[in-house]
Amino acid sequence: MTIALLFLFVNLAAAAPKLLIQMDLSQRDHLKAYGVVYWAVKQGGKAEWLLNYRGGSFLCDYYAQLERLCRIRGVSFDPVDGAQAAKIYAEIEGANMEVVPLEKAPRIAVYAPEGYQPWDDAVMLALTYAEIPYDRIYDDDVLKGRLNEYDWLHLHHEDFTGQYGKFYASYKNAAWYQSSKVKNEARMVRWGFPSVSEMKKAVARAIKLYVQKGGFLFAMCSGTDSFDIALSAEGVDIVDTPYDGDPPDPDAQRRIDYSKCLAFQNFRLITNPKVYEFSDIDMTRDSGRGYRGEGGDYFTLFEFSAKYDPVPTMLTQDHTSVIKGFMGQTTSFRRSLVKPSVIVMGEYVGRDEVKYIHGNFGKGFWTFYGGHDPEDYRHLVGDPPTNLELHRNSPGYRLILNNVLFPAARKKKLKT
Repeated sequence: MTIALLFLFVNLAAAAPKLLIQMDLSQRDHLKAYGVVYWAVKQGGKAEWLLNYRGGSFLCDYYAQLERLCRIRGVSFDPVDGAQAAKIYAEIEGANMEVVPLEKAPRIAVYAPEGYQPWDDAVMLALTYAEIPYDRIYDDDVLKGRLNEYDWLHLHHEDFTGQYGKFYASYKNAAWYQSSKVKNEARMVRWGFPSVSEMKKAVARAIKLYVQKGGFLFAMCSGTDSFDIALSAEGVDIVDTPYDGDPPDPDAQRRIDYSKCLAFQNFRLITNPKVYEFSDIDMTRDSGRGYRGEGGDYFTLFEFSAKYDPVPTMLTQDHTSVIKGFMGQTTSFRRSLVKPSVIVMGEYVGRDEVKYIHGNFGKGFWTFYGGHDPEDYRHLVGDPPTNLELHRNSPGYRLILNNVLFPAARKKKLKT
């Protein structure tokens, strides 16, 4: 580069102000910040994710409308001139940090049933609070092939095995349970399936194909293990009489195929309809969590190399590495049943228990996050929804929103 060109580059850089949305402890509203960045990318503005820099901050081209939006939504920011931006880039270059361009605002879908459900979904709460638009889709949409319209899919608290969430023992006479049963059976007949279980397994296979073709899948709570169990049970009856009118295949355990799963292997099914559990993947019962209580429940995020492992680094950006745990029907995963190829991103140190895992399949990616609501330790059926105005700096909810922005970096050549 000639001296003249160098001076020109410096002058242009100095004349290009930017807006730094810091994501460390100085940020007033971490969750709204993701929505602001999503909006900026959707408008076609240049935005960069500064991995491991001040809690995973964002650097956007400055324009007055973006500054105004930050002020309206209560998101902290700092104006940055060209010289300051150059210092930030130099610091990132010399440390375990990386700059990832965000180039496309992902089209988002949440897989969730229509009508009233006696629980709330953390991802829908997060998207709504952050003001990130999404569509709500369900079985009919999946079976019609509509997944191709979306870049990112979240699986609502769901049971892909067709056992209605294993709520039979406690809620079989509840109006919402009966309503769900009627709707699912009507849909089953309409699509020509012999049982709700077979319909749900077909939906799971369609979602797996979506990932294979390049989709991004995020699931929490029972949407994680029940999804893999449904995939493993293709052609095998694993549900008991209350769900499909006949007992499970007596040889079901031997016939399930772990190779069809994304995340888990060697698990043992729990087919008893009176037991609120799908298999031994979940650690809710075995961890002693009900006795230890909220005050002693924390999991730890791994620190990855930002330059060589940008994918898990993006997904673990946070302003703390120790995060309080939270329960769910599927609270966490037994480490010994997680496939060796899976990346563990959050663990309970010293225990056979992990909370946050990730992997790729075909051209796509998936992430499983145990638990139901990061700010409601023991969310029970019928509890009111969490008010995120009271948890705007939630580290647990940040992990959800990392996944939402993850597809925006898809066009960058990643080293993993």
